[in-house]
Amino acid sequence: FNLLALKIVCLPVTRSTQAVGQVLLNVPETKVTTLDNGLRVASEDSGLTTCTVGLWIDAGSRYENERNNGTAHFLEHMAFKGTRKRSQLDLELEIENMGAHLNAYTSREQTVYYAKAFSRDLPRAVEILADIIQNSTLGEAEIERERGVILREMQEVETNLQEVVFDYLHATAYQDTPLGRTILGPTENIKTINRGDLVEYITTHYKGPRIVLAAAGGVSHNELINLAKFHFGKLPARYSAEALLPCHFTGSEIRVRDDKMPLAHIAIAVEAVGWSHPDTIPLMVANTLIGNWDRSLGSGMNLSSKLAQMACQGNLCHSFQSFNTCYTDTGLWGLYMVCEAGTVSDMMRFTQLEWMSLCTSVTESEVNRAKNLLRTNMLLHLDGSTPICEDIGRQMLCYSRRIPLHELEARIDVNATTIKDVCMKYIYNKAPVIAAVGPIEQLPDYNGIRGGMHWLRP
Repeated sequence: FNLLALKIVCLPVTRSTQAVGQVLLNVPETKVTTLDNGLRVASEDSGLTTCTVGLWIDAGSRYENERNNGTAHFLEHMAFKGTRKRSQLDLELEIENMGAHLNAYTSREQTVYYAKAFSRDLPRAVEILADIIQNSTLGEAEIERERGVILREMQEVETNLQEVVFDYLHATAYQDTPLGRTILGPTENIKTINRGDLVEYITTHYKGPRIVLAAAGGVSHNELINLAKFHFGKLPARYSAEALLPCHFTGSEIRVRDDKMPLAHIAIAVEAVGWSHPDTIPLMVANTLIGNWDRSLGSGMNLSSKLAQMACQGNLCHSFQSFNTCYTDTGLWGLYMVCEAGTVSDMMRFTQLEWMSLCTSVTESEVNRAKNLLRTNMLLHLDGSTPICEDIGRQMLCYSRRIPLHELEARIDVNATTIKDVCMKYIYNKAPVIAAVGPIEQLPDYNGIRGGMHWLRP
């Protein structure tokens, strides 16, 4: 994937732009219809023999409080454990006999249930999705069984140090706010969540205006509208829950030193912006400029990312990846690195040096290269009905529309001056958040790292 992206980006700008333009001309229209109860139906018909259809719900762990944190994720587990119409076995057999796939996931702001099936089975797939979110039995025996499953899942997550570091990063960046809590919730909540909590969460948040029925592949929009009216037309149209509370960012750090661990896992970030903010795209380009690298790829010296070149040449880390995590009204822009104990300080210093160069000295050729790579990655991501469906559902919740690719292409076309201005605004002299786990004795103290956010090195 990376080699392919690199190969395409290395084409002359005119050829790359022509290739992107040809793809944009061939993209089917995304059709959107809003039902009387506020539920939105959005689809893209590409004429395939398969399709992906799903429910994107504006409800995740951010909509929980300290007492019921973990309910949205618990509910996701319970969705496949039987309804008033189907037992768990009936549901699993029906999906398997269709040759379909049924899945779900929970994030901090969204809950998603989706199915991938043959296009001819679209009506059955929509009916099953409607059944599991409206008629789940939420039986006491199943709740107790899933309680144990989730506790085991939590133990598995705790062994994934990247997940651990990003949970710590949110906890310190958004202290005492819903975004600072984990998606799975604390152990004590998982042990005490009951049927009443699950029912309350459904009745509070699963309302028409907060749900998008999205589909991609071989789907007829008119057929999807009729299915939506039949299966979801009785969902309540009014949403009476409290408005989304702002989650304030706090420059701070969490350090968990463990010298017995072989590698240090560190994330550093600044506060960025929400999905719909005009500075989101320039920050995505800046994120692409920093790039990603892994020692196993062996191509660091030949990558355009200066940080990758330095990391490879100086043996500074095992891997790093830049990230730009967006929410409704805020975001985290930063870098995650995996280093040996002796190179932690140097890797942090070179990271901040590159951040400062984004603010002051990034060139037009570097920005053009990053824009081409971002365009390429954007198009490569939309390969197949499932990622396209995911893109439709997420954008409908974030923007209340799907941004056409030609518009996104135009918005990516920023220049070096814009990148420097935006990076100056969000990175230069800003208090970062840091989460670090492992042998981090040589990681500079917070004030030292904070100082690196405004010293202009030659």
